[in-house]
Amino acid sequence: MPSSFIESFIFLLIEVLSLAILFRVLLSWVDPLGNMRITQVLRDLTEPVLAPIRSILPQTMMFDFSPIIAMLLLQAISLLIRSAL
Repeated sequence: MPSSFIESFIFLLIEVLSLAILFRVLLSWVDPLGNMRITQVLRDLTEPVLAPIRSILPQTMMFDFSPIIAMLLLQAISLLIRSAL
């Protein structure tokens, strides 16, 4: 039973992070300066995941591909965990 709780927690965490990244991207179109409180909260939640990816990716002119990479990595981690169980 404890492993079931841990598995559920991990999958929930992956889903929450994926949704937070998606909402951050969408809100960046509405609030590009990040002045809204929800934008700041989403930035605080997602930056620990996005910053390491951003530091590895080459610089692009105006596109930040780190959210796409992060969401793909989170889904890959989820699939790996599911296949290992």
